[in-house]
Amino acid sequence: MDNGAAHGCVLPFSFASEPVTVPEPASPPPIFVTRELCKVYRMGETEVHALQNVNLSIFAGEFIVLLGPSGSGKSTLLNILGGLDKPSSGSARFADHELAEADDAELTRYRREHVGFVFQFYNLMPSLTVRENVQLVTDIAAHPMPAEEALALVGLQARMDHFPSQLSGGEQQRVAIARAIVKRPEVLLCDEPTGALDYDTGKRVLEVIEKINRELGTTTVVITHNAAIAGMADRVLYLGGGRIQREERPPHKLRPSELSW
Repeated sequence: MDNGAAHGCVLPFSFASEPVTVPEPASPPPIFVTRELCKVYRMGETEVHALQNVNLSIFAGEFIVLLGPSGSGKSTLLNILGGLDKPSSGSARFADHELAEADDAELTRYRREHVGFVFQFYNLMPSLTVRENVQLVTDIAAHPMPAEEALALVGLQARMDHFPSQLSGGEQQRVAIARAIVKRPEVLLCDEPTGALDYDTGKRVLEVIEKINRELGTTTVVITHNAAIAGMADRVLYLGGGRIQREERPPHKLRPSELSW
């Protein structure tokens, strides 16, 4: 018997079920945002437009590959994201930092605290051991990992007390990667990291870079002429004439061991 009906009462609410809309989880904010980014180099009366109105967002943990021919603007874009250069106009933001308006001291602090660099050439100190080359960075970083831990991540535990001249090219590049990640950067920027290496050695270096991105969650940007490397990216940005011509998302993200060129 319905007690409410028995006493002539009207229930003040209904038990009828209604659809409930659950909001989608908010997307994380991008770690890099550029808007109308331009870079002009002036040589006498000649102007070279290296970047033209580049609009870009990069999210934390992404693996981005920048592809394009020489002169397309890849290195210029990487240098601005890394605080090595400043745009002629437009905005380049890292989190809440406006890099376009930062002075030299602020950019130095930004590079020291947030960014790891890997270049085509290794730039190791020949008179220092592998361990000592990596420890150079730990002396100026706020919260570095031990040099030994960084070298273990790149598979060089057994070579820590060797000098650069005693290493192969691929091993020297892995030391350079260890040096870049030992300070625990949010971002790893790689400019042609396999450009000076043979096929097998280049793939081993790519495996290390992919491991850093996957295991540490480090946002990674790699610029290259090698289109095959695009297969391991979350997104591929094709540059030409200082502009992003198109963007692609590989349908199946490959491991470095699956790449061929």
